[in-house]
Amino acid sequence: MKKWLLILLMLTLVGCRQEEKTIIIAEQYGLAYAPIQVMKEKGFLNSKLEDHSIEWVKFGNTTAIREAMVADRLDVGFLGIPPFIMGSDKGMDWRIFTGLSRAPLGLMGKENITSLKDIQSDERIALPQPGSIQHILLSMAAERELNDATYFDDQLVTMKHPDGMQVLLTGNDIDYHFTSPPYLFEEKNQGMTEIISGESCFGDDFTFIVGITTPDFYEDEVAYQALNDALSETLEFMREYPEETMDILENYYDFDRETLKTYVYDSGIVYETAVKGVETFVEFMYRNGYIEKQIEEKDLLW
Repeated sequence: MKKWLLILLMLTLVGCRQEEKTIIIAEQYGLAYAPIQVMKEKGFLNSKLEDHSIEWVKFGNTTAIREAMVADRLDVGFLGIPPFIMGSDKGMDWRIFTGLSRAPLGLMGKENITSLKDIQSDERIALPQPGSIQHILLSMAAERELNDATYFDDQLVTMKHPDGMQVLLTGNDIDYHFTSPPYLFEEKNQGMTEIISGESCFGDDFTFIVGITTPDFYEDEVAYQALNDALSETLEFMREYPEETMDILENYYDFDRETLKTYVYDSGIVYETAVKGVETFVEFMYRNGYIEKQIEEKDLLW
């Protein structure tokens, strides 16, 4: 009898283990992703999905996120709106389910120039990748100032934000860096000049980072609702408990506490679930050939 009870118990445990679901969530580099780091450390999502295993991964650019999602190795990703639109244009079955942050972006350089017209054709511009939000913002500004959205496309160099900052500051290989916080702030502190801001490129406020997910995850009502609830709880925690937030983020960023707190709370980053700017990005990208289809905004959001 004991033998059969033991076998039954083992089979039950195996069955429970097989039923456990794994959710894989991807972020990238920068303070725009701070809520994801806080959510992870506070366990806000894990506590709502105790029968799920949560895996958190970090990628250097959105190409890696797209490839992982196509390969069914990713359930949720956080990235800029333009590369998401490009993926949708190519038939990727994903949609935006939330905003995460608005943030100051900017094209930084050593020279004290005041116009994109002063950038020489042999100078190189680092950004995360072609098709990134930084690339599309630069193209928007080029269309407005130079009558050619693709004006700088042959001068782009693909670099992760930390690498781009380091190379710009050391004076090797690149002349400009289109970047985001905290790298934008650090480059300013090191004497670099902001040539044009992301807001000036776009012409208005826009969401920097959005959350995307697959239909399979969206249709898992329990997990989908838990993620949204956990994100709301995270944003509320960050507003209500700035010192505890700093306790967490100090482990992710190599800044002294007061500098980091200033960057997070007093430098123009807004953490929110609203999504702004999708239609404007789609219209610009379609008009200039970055996408082939005029996609309706309603088809891009859950």
